[in-house]
Amino acid sequence: MSKLEVLKNSDFILCFGQFLANTNENIVDFINYAKNTNGAQVVYMHAVDSLALKDFYTQFIKYEAGSEEGVSALLLDTLVQNPSDKIKAYIDDLDIGYISAESSAGEEEFEEILEKSKNSKSKVLFVGDDIFSHGRVENIKKMLTAIDKYSDFEVVCESEFRLDNEELEEVEELLPYNGTVIYSYVDKQKDESIVYASASFIRIAKVNDKDKIKLISSNDETVKTIKLDDTLQSTIAICSTKEKGDDFLSCGYIYKPVKIERLED
Repeated sequence: MSKLEVLKNSDFILCFGQFLANTNENIVDFINYAKNTNGAQVVYMHAVDSLALKDFYTQFIKYEAGSEEGVSALLLDTLVQNPSDKIKAYIDDLDIGYISAESSAGEEEFEEILEKSKNSKSKVLFVGDDIFSHGRVENIKKMLTAIDKYSDFEVVCESEFRLDNEELEEVEELLPYNGTVIYSYVDKQKDESIVYASASFIRIAKVNDKDKIKLISSNDETVKTIKLDDTLQSTIAICSTKEKGDDFLSCGYIYKPVKIERLED
């Protein structure tokens, strides 16, 4: 049985750090199986929302791009029960109000997770690939290990996360992602020449639907076509890549602040 098939047997699923509207059909199939067979509730947590997912989840928690370490700390504070003295001391020292505000993820939303899950028997925290491109991934892994060890949620992901280390570091200050941001993900089936964007993103970028555009980062650039996607409810646009390393969109952290230039036909 694959790691992800654990999802099929669960009755409460927290989905964190994986955009599911365009990616990982197997994960969506497993979660839908759990919903249809076990009546599983689904809490979906991501920086990008899509109307294509509105019937998929029971609760949606939107957080700021780049704040996955802060969200992990909020999950640690919410889910962990009877931790070691070291983990308890770490949680007690967390400035939850500050982390919540900087992550744009409300404390009451995490309290709602506890309330909704209290009668569930098989709880899973599914962690997506976004987390493993984050600059603070090692500290996030330590938090996930603690959640897996000291809560009644089983942490499931395709990458290895368990670390035999409870020396957690202070949550790093969240740096805001201002302006135009692209969420890039590897998908060999999707057209990597298209940037899908909401009407608000297109307006902010000062371009038009179907324009050829140049995406410019601090050290590279690439040419794409922008396409309006009415299902996107975000000022973050999305773009698939074929392989890691194809261009700057497929390297490093999955969210990329860019400047956008409209190209003449």
